[in-house]
Amino acid sequence: MTVLSLTLAASPFFYALPSTASKTRASPPLITTASFSLSRRPELNQDRRRSIKAMSRDIRSPDPPEVMELADESDFEKLLSSSENRISITGFGSLLSERSARSTFPDLENFRVAKLQGFRRVFAHAAPIFFERGIANLETKEFSSLSVEPCEGESLVVSVFEINQSEIPAFIQRELEFRFLAVVPETLQGKPFTHSAVLCGRYSDEEFFQIRCKGNKEIYFQHYGRFNIDKIWRDDILPCRLYLRHCVLAAKNLGDEAYNNFLDHTFLGDRRTTIREYLSSKGSGIMEEEPPETLKSRYGG
Repeated sequence: MTVLSLTLAASPFFYALPSTASKTRASPPLITTASFSLSRRPELNQDRRRSIKAMSRDIRSPDPPEVMELADESDFEKLLSSSENRISITGFGSLLSERSARSTFPDLENFRVAKLQGFRRVFAHAAPIFFERGIANLETKEFSSLSVEPCEGESLVVSVFEINQSEIPAFIQRELEFRFLAVVPETLQGKPFTHSAVLCGRYSDEEFFQIRCKGNKEIYFQHYGRFNIDKIWRDDILPCRLYLRHCVLAAKNLGDEAYNNFLDHTFLGDRRTTIREYLSSKGSGIMEEEPPETLKSRYGG
């Protein structure tokens, strides 16, 4: 098993959003979070700027607030509540389900519904966990999970909850292929939260390989290559069927606003087809499919 010290990002950055009024997954080999550093890699700076620009390509607001990338564990710790040493997490997919959230973070507190402005949900992330659990379909390309990305004018209904400081390393390991962002959710009535929350945003294949895997092909193979995944972030894949069903049920359990928001503000990789449209066309029948007995609790909404 290959072990290395994880660097989350080459350097911290800010990018703009539009202004508006633990348990870990089973995933060998381990990339530890025991020792962080902000090692600056000049050879990545230009590519990194391109990836940030691409992620923010739909942002055109003239005077937007800033959202910060969490570059290492110390950045996560800056978001801790001063009295309880807890950090807020934003859920937009499976973590819309409190049951799922508690299966990963048994000691979470204050699970609640919130809004997040300036982001959209997209099924454009190849997820190895679906291969590990036997619910991916490589032939039909139904192995995508959700990520979020900036999009002007979009608004998501999300979940927010708090976890202990001690769970931060496991959270980082569980969501290793994502970009970690500090965002400010708001109540359903539009009042901003007083504390920032962590959001897992779209990353890039090059950054994941060069930064998270240290350019090590063996590490990449153990995480993705062994499942014949040569590209993580892609627009030509479809939702994993059981995962999509789970997310829809989880959103429905949060109420009509969350349910309709998920159906109408979650997109396939083409960024045009909504999940409501998909479920009434090519994805028809997904909501009637039951997960296997061993996964009924995990993917039961």
